[in-house]
This record gives sequence, C-alpha cells and structure tokens, in this order.
Amino acid sequence: MFLVKKFVMLALLRMFNKINIQYACSLWLCWLFFFFFFFPLLSGQLPSIYRGRKISKYLTLLIEIHPINNVRVLKAVDSCVRVQFLYPVEGRNNSTESRLLLVSEDKYIEQFDIHVAEEEHKVVIQNSGQLPRARVADDLIWAQWDMMEQRLFYVVPKESRSTLKCVQFYPDESFNSILESHLDISVNDTQLKLVNFGYDHCQDQDVASKSLNLQVFTSKTGGLCVCCSLASDTPDEIKYSIYFLHKGYNKTFTVSLERTESHQLKEVAFMNLDYYVAAYLPGQFLHLLNIEHPDLLCYSLFLTGEDARIDMLQNCSIQSPLMSTVLDCHIGSMYAVSISDSALLQFLQNSKQDSERLAALHCALLYFRHTEDLEMQIIWWISENLSTCHSFDPIQEFIIASLYCRMCPETHNLDKLLPYTSLLDWIGIIPGVTCATDIISLPVLEFQNSKGFWEKLNSNLESVKYAEPHLYYHSNVLRREWRNLSEEREERRTTAYLRNIFENAKKVLSHLDTWDSEERLVPLFQEEDYQQQLLMGLMVAQLKDHLMRHLQYVGKKKIDQIVLDYVANLLNLVHRIMKEVWRRYQLHSCIFCFDERGSTGEFAVFHIMSRILEAANGMCMPLPPGFHTLHLGLGVRCLPLHTLLHYIDIGVLHLTETCVRKLLKDLDDTEKNEKLKFSIVMRLPEALSQKVRQLWKHPINANFIARKYVKLLLEKLGNRQFSSPIPERLSVPVEFLPLNYLTNMLAEIENQGVYPYEKQDHVNVRFVEETALKHTMTFLGLKYS
Repeated sequence: MFLVKKFVMLALLRMFNKINIQYACSLWLCWLFFFFFFFPLLSGQLPSIYRGRKISKYLTLLIEIHPINNVRVLKAVDSCVRVQFLYPVEGRNNSTESRLLLVSEDKYIEQFDIHVAEEEHKVVIQNSGQLPRARVADDLIWAQWDMMEQRLFYVVPKESRSTLKCVQFYPDESFNSILESHLDISVNDTQLKLVNFGYDHCQDQDVASKSLNLQVFTSKTGGLCVCCSLASDTPDEIKYSIYFLHKGYNKTFTVSLERTESHQLKEVAFMNLDYYVAAYLPGQFLHLLNIEHPDLLCYSLFLTGEDARIDMLQNCSIQSPLMSTVLDCHIGSMYAVSISDSALLQFLQNSKQDSERLAALHCALLYFRHTEDLEMQIIWWISENLSTCHSFDPIQEFIIASLYCRMCPETHNLDKLLPYTSLLDWIGIIPGVTCATDIISLPVLEFQNSKGFWEKLNSNLESVKYAEPHLYYHSNVLRREWRNLSEEREERRTTAYLRNIFENAKKVLSHLDTWDSEERLVPLFQEEDYQQQLLMGLMVAQLKDHLMRHLQYVGKKKIDQIVLDYVANLLNLVHRIMKEVWRRYQLHSCIFCFDERGSTGEFAVFHIMSRILEAANGMCMPLPPGFHTLHLGLGVRCLPLHTLLHYIDIGVLHLTETCVRKLLKDLDDTEKNEKLKFSIVMRLPEALSQKVRQLWKHPINANFIARKYVKLLLEKLGNRQFSSPIPERLSVPVEFLPLNYLTNMLAEIENQGVYPYEKQDHVNVRFVEETALKHTMTFLGLKYS
C-alpha cells in the first residue's frame, strides 16, 4: 500500500509540474486527500476549465485519490486557503473519518469533519454539501502548527500588545483553548503569516518581507519560548527577542555584525534543539540559548566565524518545523540538526573567554548527559585549565552540574530543588552582544487532568510563582551547623543527634563499598575521618529536610534513597577526578615514602588536589575519607619545609593521624627530619597530639611535651598561690632553685587532682623535671646521667 501511495503522489506532482504550478499538499491514510495551491505564471498556463474566468491568484483543489489509482477533483476554492489534517489516536485504524483544519486568508481557522463511505466499489464523502465544521480561531494575524503534539499557536493583535493563544486538539475530536499569554509585540501587519502549514515560496517570501518573523518552541521539560526578530535602526546590527514564558521574563539581544555584505541574509532564523533555542544568521553567528537555565547569559553559547558554521545551511532561508529539524526553503530539503560532541570539546579546548568555557562545559555535561569517555575528557581539560578560569571554579561546576544531570531524571520536580551551578550571579560580557532582560506576566493555563507537556509547563510556572531561586538547596545552614558541631567539646559528642548524623555517614559510605580493586587505584576510603563523616551526615540530614518540605508526595523512603545517592555520587565524582588525574600522571597506588622527593607528576596532582579542596570548602562539600591524608603525604614529598608549614598554618593541608604516625615512625632522626617532625608535632591539635606524640622517642619531643604540660597546669592554677612544697621528686635532689620552685608549684596543682594527660601516666611533674635537666645539660654540652 505504501508503494502505491507513493507512486500516485509522484504521478500527480509530475502532472502539475507540466503546467508550472506551485503546489503544497496534505495527505491522510488509505484514501489520500491532497490540497494543492497553485499560482499560474501566465494565463495561458491555466487548465482549460479556468481560462477566461476572473480568479484570484491562488486556487485550492481538494483531490481524492482512490486506492485503484484514479483521481477525482472534489472541490475548487477561489481563495488562499491552507489545510492541515488532524491525526487520530495512535494505533487507530479507521480510515473512514478525517478531521482537518482550514486556514483562510480572511484570518480565521475552522475544523472540518470528513466522513467517507464505500458504495459499490466507490468511495464517496458523506454530506459533502454540508461538512460538519467548528470555528477554532478568529482575527488572527499569525499562526503556527505543531504537528507532533497537535497544537495550534496563534496571535491575535491588540492595541498596544498582542496575545498569544494555543488550542490543543485531542484524539476524541475535541479541542479547547488551553493557553493565553500577553506579548509586548506590536503587530501592524495586514497579511496573515503561517508557520508549519507547508511552504509556498512565492507566497511566503512575499509575506515574510512584510510580516513579523516569529516562532514558538516547546521542550520536553515544559519549556515554552517565543522567538521574535525585531527591526533595528542600525544596518550593521541584528535584534531579536526570546520570551521565556515558562520563566516569566524576556531577553532582547542586540548583535553587532562582524561584516555586512549585500548578498547575505539579514533575517534571523530560529531553530528548536530541545535544550536550546538557536538564533542563526548564516555567515554571521549562531546563538544557542539555554531553555532550561536562561537566567545567566554565560550558559548560552554565542558562536561566530567557523564555529557558527552549519554544513549545507549557508546563506539560505530555513525553518524549523520539528524539534532538531531544519527545512531548507529554497531546495525543499529537510535536515536533522544536532550539536556535535567532538566539535564542542574542540571548542572547549580552544576557547579563550570564561563565558565560552562555562557555556561549553554546561552544554557537554547537561546536553549530552553522562558518558564515561566525555567525562574523562572534561576532567582532563579541567586539570589543564584550573588557572585559566577566573570568574568560575571549573571543579565546582563539574561536580554540581554532573550531580544535577545524574539525579534529576529520578524524580519529577527534583530539578527545581537541586542546584545546577555554583554561581549566584555572573557579571561578564559577551563581545559584540548586549542583552536586556524584562519581567513579563506569566501565561494563563486552562486545563484539567492534562498530562505531558502542559503538566510540566504548569509545574514550571508554579515554581516561578513561589520564588524559584529560594527552592534550590544551599549550603549556608550546613556550613554554620558543621562549624558549631566541630567546635563542641568531645564529651558533648555522644548525643542522640550526633549518633544519627554519623549513622547517616555510614550509610553513605556503605554505598561505596562495592567498588572493585581498580577503583582503589587512588588510596582513598581507607581510614576514618571524623570531620568529613560529620559533614557527610549533616549534609544528608539537611538535604533530606529540604526535599521533604517540597516533595512530600514522593514519600520518606524514596527521599532517603535520593539523598544517600546524591551524597554518594558527590564523593564518587571527587574520586573519579582523582582516579583520572592519577592515571594521567601515572602515579602508583602508594606514595607514602617520605625519604624521596616527589616527581613532577606528583606535584601536578598535589596542585589539583589543592584546587579540589578549595572547591569543596567553597561549597561546604564533604571529601572522601583519606583525602587529607593523601594530600598531606604529597605535600611532604613535593614541598620545601617552609612552604609545607605555611600550607598547614593557613589550612590548605590538614594534619591527619594516619599521615603523622607514618611520618614519625618512618623518618630517621637526621637534623633535617628532626626539624620536620618537630614542626609537625608543634602544630598538632591537642586531641591528636595526645595520640601520636609518644611515637617519637626524642629529646626534642619530650621537651615539647613537658612545656605543654607546664602550660596546661599553670592555666589551671590561674591567680591562685601555692603554699606547701613537695619535697620528693627525683631520687637525687637537685639544687637548682628556679627548677625547684617550678616543680613545687606544679606538684601542688597535681596534688589538687588536676591531670591534663590522664591517659598518659608517665607525663607528670617528675617527667617535666627530668626533661628540663636533660635539655639544660645538653645545651651546656654536659653529659646527663
């Protein structure tokens, strides 16, 4: 049957071609109806039945094609009329009923119901004299047909601004007006402009030169955009507006052209790429505008020169009748249009401006979604360009955007609650482009129990009404709570609240226990890290509270799983960055050998880890347990002592028990190592110091411990006076009055029950006295016995 239909259609087109007719058609099912529009160039080219009659320049023929290949003209209309068949429900095999829209040059649209019947091997139209009809729209100046979703958009002009309306058609033969939105567009045209109702070169070129260039695009996620080309007072400038109706604002762009040549087109063409709306001027620029996140200009790609080139679409008039599809109006060819991932990565590599880098990075992560190879190439690019990005942190953007991409498909409306960027604002510029943003009124929707696009659009509009930026999860409260809990005394860390926090952290880490040995290439997750586990647990608790406020209908169990997956994926992304740079610089799984200096590759990895730490601190983001140990180990190997100590003092490097223990045990007591050990021991927090300082059996360490013990006892004494001496300390009394006075004072404090180091019985007054004598004798060059 398909081949027969195709043959008949081609035969008809050849027949009309012989009389030089411009034609367009619409066809339907088994019995095919063609509506041909033709424009005779000379009166002699008219068919004989029309010669000598006064007619308008357009005629419309309704032609019925029988399955047996004979053709019959049913009706000829002396007017400019376009038609569009309405599709029934998918899978329905009833070819006796057809519905079609008729669009008249008198600026109205009607729906016709056509019923056919087979009588004595003939197919006839029932009630052909009075076909059932219904008025769909009146007084319109512009209309666009959405074939895939069976929607009709049209514009009704008003005094100062126009109104965009939408009619939705349903499989049950009903239709209703579902959307109304006011646009600040003044329409002075007198001719009707039609989009996606077929293309007639003569008519559409004539109308296009006098009417507004306007198109409506929708996205799968409920985005609704109106694209409009505007008149410019300057010949070397192009102006166009994008109404992001689902966001409640309009952006007007003014682009300065690099060169203006008389033969080049000056009309912007708009294309729908689902995640992007493209404004394209062949030979000049290609502007990819982010539909999902249009608020910041840096998430839209503005390309010029060779980067803006679209193969086979150079200097030609185009339309975008379908998503990711372009029609070349000159030759009638249809093309699929998409963004090339390889070209995008090449553009990312060559980009010189932060706006280009940021837009390309988000396009790669959110448009192409998650692929292992693409993710690896992005990580490599980040490792090479950490110092070239000035207005944003590429590590933060990679982690946040990747999490957004991985998590949001799981649950409806989750994309409105999770952050997609670390930036709160962007004040950069795009050379040659100016943008003005205006707040507009939200569209009015009228629908009941509608699913799909309209439900998603309504959800987007509701989020705008409830102050969209405040719906996104922020880390401000998390940072404050983490700081407060970190500063609490150890005896207060056994509350039920904290037990619950650490239980959350254990659940997150249990998600990561299934990694294979290859994933363990980087020595992470091999120790406990109290601070990072505290932050993990707090993040789980606060993100759970945030989602429960807005996604109660999802259920507690589902939200618990979403939150655990989010934090686990966050740690997984950090580990993925580490694994890729580890492989790239060919490091071994164990680098904790402190008697050798670090290689160039280790220094590069240390620098990247420092930037990861900076990114994590900026977002209050937990890091995998063992990260600080690995970072410190690389620092000891790669940095000179003064730089190492400076990094420790300013918080870039964190002293961990694992690394300090290994350092004190493995390094011998050369002069250089003694200086390093002593500098590290002096900087240990008190809790960690009590655990590891006894590992270093050296006078320097004993001297430091004694000093610290004396300081703690004197702080306990305060302004009080001691009275009774404690005569017995060493087996052989030492007549050294300053030391005797000090030890007597300390002994009295100990006698009052004050023991700073309760878990270390050997640290007492006698230990202080003996250490002081050893240190003095060594200083004087005498032998202590």
